Amino acid sequence: MKKSKSNYINRELSWLEFNQRVLDQSAAESVPLLERLKFLAISAANLDEFVMVRVGGLKLVEASGDSKQDIAGLTATQQLTKIRNRIRKMYDFQSDQLKNLQPMLAENGIRRLSRADLSETQLDFLRRQFTNEISAALAPLAVENSYGFPLLSGARLCLCVRLLSNSEDVIGPKAKTDAKAISDKNSKESAQQTPSDSEQKPDGSPAASERFALVPVGHALNRVWTVPGGKVFDYMYIEEVLSIFLSQIFGGQKVLEAVPFRITRNGDVSIDEDSRSDLLIDMQQMLKERETSHAVRMEICDSASEAVKNFLCDAVEVDQEDVYPINGPLALSDLFAISGMKGFNHLKDSPWPPQPVPELARKSELFDKIAMSDRVLIHPYQSYEPVIDFVRQAAEDPQVIAIKQTLYRTSKNSEIALALEKAAENGKHVTCIVELKARFDEARNIQWAKRLEHGGVDVIYGIQGLKTHAKVCIVVRKETSGIKRYVHFGTGNYNESTAKLYSDVSFFTSDEQLGIDAIHFFNAITGLSVPQTLGKIAAAPINLRESVLEMIAIEIENAKKEGSGEIIVKLNSLVDKELIDALYEASQAGVDVKLNVRGICCLLPGRKGLSENIRVVSIVDRLLEHARVFYFRHGGDDRLFISSADWMGRNLDRRVELMVPVEAGEQKSRLINMLHSYFQDNTNASELQSDGTYELIEAKKKKKRFRSQEFLYKQAHQIYQAHTNPKTTVFQPIRGSDS
Repeated sequence: MKKSKSNYINRELSWLEFNQRVLDQSAAESVPLLERLKFLAISAANLDEFVMVRVGGLKLVEASGDSKQDIAGLTATQQLTKIRNRIRKMYDFQSDQLKNLQPMLAENGIRRLSRADLSETQLDFLRRQFTNEISAALAPLAVENSYGFPLLSGARLCLCVRLLSNSEDVIGPKAKTDAKAISDKNSKESAQQTPSDSEQKPDGSPAASERFALVPVGHALNRVWTVPGGKVFDYMYIEEVLSIFLSQIFGGQKVLEAVPFRITRNGDVSIDEDSRSDLLIDMQQMLKERETSHAVRMEICDSASEAVKNFLCDAVEVDQEDVYPINGPLALSDLFAISGMKGFNHLKDSPWPPQPVPELARKSELFDKIAMSDRVLIHPYQSYEPVIDFVRQAAEDPQVIAIKQTLYRTSKNSEIALALEKAAENGKHVTCIVELKARFDEARNIQWAKRLEHGGVDVIYGIQGLKTHAKVCIVVRKETSGIKRYVHFGTGNYNESTAKLYSDVSFFTSDEQLGIDAIHFFNAITGLSVPQTLGKIAAAPINLRESVLEMIAIEIENAKKEGSGEIIVKLNSLVDKELIDALYEASQAGVDVKLNVRGICCLLPGRKGLSENIRVVSIVDRLLEHARVFYFRHGGDDRLFISSADWMGRNLDRRVELMVPVEAGEQKSRLINMLHSYFQDNTNASELQSDGTYELIEAKKKKKRFRSQEFLYKQAHQIYQAHTNPKTTVFQPIRGSDS
């Protein structure tokens, strides 16, 4: 097999292309207007996290002098150069797209106002709001020089104000002028004032009489400020409101310039687990360190003068190459406040209410139903309530003696965590693995860990050096026939909030071997030991990688002997080189490989002699594709698995993950058909080309439009109807015709 690094795509650049596909939805005319605005906000939020973690990590590698190359042959420095260039293009696309959306939003009654658009009545309203509410939440900071620059938390919007001081007018102990008169005078001037660079020295540095001040925007202040008096919904950004009334803050001084900026700090901060004494304390300290880590990016309004840019670069110690001038508003993730506001339903997606699951609806019969047969649910097309009810019922059921649960990312008001607390209160033996190292959810998980401990739950913080990413809940029940184990395995987090937005799979079973495996797996984690032999499930970092490689090897062998083999895999990310090489080998042996990879994909399909039998599609639609499902034809004896693990080194080697077989015929067939539906999508699917670019798949002439998420929702609805009306027929996608 060819081992050239040109056969792989760089992980970071692949992720940026995924984010571009998200951003492309903001330009799709078929997407409702406020949903397009939402995709713009999602792309901005995604980019923030990417810069914090991935760019932050690469800068640490670069600073260490490490010249190691990645899978595509790039050093950290080379990656950072390519990343910066790609991000700049993405910023331009975001700014242009926002400009395109604003007139259309205005036509529908959602108007962004400028100072020139304000009527006197609206200006008076904003003046009252500023005086009574906004100013109370501000803490302006005078900055004598870059050495006295305050520590600003990452991702916080700020104004850098360049002022021309007049010593006779500055408010202070020696002030001779009436403060209110200055404020009223300057308020009128500020509304008409245009920032000027006329006071600068020829080299762009500020004149001697100039100084700088900062106005951090408090977290208590909304970014989007409603302005009454319009036809429907008029608004301004908080930084624009502040700019109008800056003279009320800096009386006696001329405002030369007010520049919005935002810094991003390195989020790739970790702890030394080898020397830890108390993980909980160490994690709390790590969260504080994240707030004070070095800056890896500065976004700034592109109209900023050289004086302001140079001052801020020196002050926050950010390299010029990590400064991103933005032609438009910063922090576009705040657009969620507009896209998610009440009303304007004609500008949003039509609702897809989760379909009830009648056979699991009666809590008193829930365990009996699972004992009768395995159950598979596809969320959020089907309700997440049965998962919550599974834990609730276990908490109340007198026959339940123990509950064992993993929690990776919890919701703020987690009903599942509350049920575990209730179970302990009711005398059940409850053990919960709360992963404190779930990035950006650490603080919430710490809160729940403390609360559950106080409630009598045995809380485990995970395994040293590993993240517990597996999704499993085990209920041990004492029945007349003896001890019986009921298990829920999932591909998604036990999080009721994201369960409404993420497409995931739930699997309920009372299979004896799966129950035994789950107990052995769980006890190994809590006992910090190697688990006993697992009969059906595979676990990382023990044997999940080897199990997947074995399944691929069987397909290769079957293709060589019988001329046929098939692999269909649904993942969020495909990065691991060993598995990519195994898929390349499968392609060369004639195995038909279909990969539905939502985000990062380092594999290049369609290359002659290497991967011509591999097809890769990515679905970006109204729901976040999150499930991991693996299918292998296995010589006609179909094998189907759900998993918590993506095919990345971190998942296979540095996390605790599960891969679980779904064996019941009807449930297995349904998941196989779900996989096939993704390759029929000609509406929201993009296909990875052999050169590493993606092309949107469009319906061919005379071929019906097919949208996989819409199909799965309609199927869930028909499954519900079939239970209430037995005459209803549930349709299935046609297998085999994928293009």
